[in-house]
Amino acid sequence: MSKKTEIAEFAYASELGGVELLNANYTKQTFSRHSHEGYTIGVIESGAQRFYRTGGNHIAPQHSIILVNADEVHNGCSATELGWAYRAMYPTPEVFEGISSELGVTNGAPYFSDAVVHDPQLADLLREMFTTLDKSDNRLVRESLLYSSLIKLVARHSKSSKKSALQSKRKVSLLLVKQFLDEHPESDISLQALSVLAGISACHLLREFQKQFGLPPHTYQIQARLRRAKGLLRQGNNQLDVALTCGFHDQSHFHRHFKRMMGVAPGQYAKAVTSNNVQVIY
Repeated sequence: MSKKTEIAEFAYASELGGVELLNANYTKQTFSRHSHEGYTIGVIESGAQRFYRTGGNHIAPQHSIILVNADEVHNGCSATELGWAYRAMYPTPEVFEGISSELGVTNGAPYFSDAVVHDPQLADLLREMFTTLDKSDNRLVRESLLYSSLIKLVARHSKSSKKSALQSKRKVSLLLVKQFLDEHPESDISLQALSVLAGISACHLLREFQKQFGLPPHTYQIQARLRRAKGLLRQGNNQLDVALTCGFHDQSHFHRHFKRMMGVAPGQYAKAVTSNNVQVIY
């Protein structure tokens, strides 16, 4: 792998429930702490990746599988001087809920307790699936490999969905703040205003929100803005309009945060969701 060349191929499989796919060689790319609506499932092809997943730091070496649950805070960078190459996909909780139901699991979407797993047979199956999604336009084959891979993953490595009990008034108030940020990500709201909504002090809100959701409110707001932006890009909206609509200062501000979360620029993402395949060489 070249120390200077970074390649990121992003694809969007709309017929597979909107599964996002990434094939990348990175050396300098650093992902900031962020979360996705979907799960992150990746296979390290070469090198090694260092990353944080809620609860601790991990290193994923060659041939290992990375697992990050939906909405779980994580980041990523290279663990070696030569960087790392990996294939990843981001299936939604809805896709997994259907699979769990088929397997007789009634607690909804699964929870993957291990951030890194070593399962050569499953890694090979995931590679076969990625290759098929790259090269085949046969919908039956694509869907069959995707679901057989995820079924095996759930059967071997998942547990029941891990959900915090949210009975207390304090946790309910935090959910009100999260809901506001999710529904109004573009809002230029103050911490003080959010604390009034939650019914607790600003300092207490700052501390408790990060403890509950893994990010402070202002960082979570950026994630909510990026999620809204992805939806608008999928609808074909202009990048500058998307940036301003979602509350970013300008297109440069939007571009920087988007790439640190997604690993590709918003322009490449926009092309991928219309053409279903794009390659970017830096």
